[in-house]
Amino acid sequence: MVRPALILFALCLSGVASARELAARVIGVEGAVVADVSGRVLFNSPVKGTPEIISLSIVIICFLQAGYAIRSGGMLNVDTLVVHLSPRWQSLLAAWGALIGVLFFGLICYGTLDGAAHAWNSGEYEGEGALRVPVWPAKFIIVLGTALASLSYILLMLQNISNAIQGREGEFAASQH
Repeated sequence: MVRPALILFALCLSGVASARELAARVIGVEGAVVADVSGRVLFNSPVKGTPEIISLSIVIICFLQAGYAIRSGGMLNVDTLVVHLSPRWQSLLAAWGALIGVLFFGLICYGTLDGAAHAWNSGEYEGEGALRVPVWPAKFIIVLGTALASLSYILLMLQNISNAIQGREGEFAASQH
């Protein structure tokens, strides 16, 4: 049966960027912004490199949590019409939605591969003067994050196809309220 392998793979995906790790990164970014603004206002001397570090950190935080958000049910889901369908149809529509997610994140992953490779090969940096921040880590995180999001949607699609065959309700990438 495919289910144990899917559960093991899902656990691996969930461990890539746990909620605690992401919360710590967000708090670190917030602290850097507060330090930069305080230095700018109080001492007329901002922390050098803060805009570059913050802009790349935001990208990293967003794309690292995509796979986790999908696996934990943190994505948006409008089910106004779907709840009135049979469980089999709910599963089929959830599988269709997961396929669209696979295509969406897969296209982003494919589209960012060249940019990440170029940033690595050319030694692309952001910022001037005192602090130059390499761009390639953020670009490779986009590739990794979108690949993991695609794999999460593949798992979700397989679960929903299995649910449709067995006549059970679909599992969505969003929590049910």
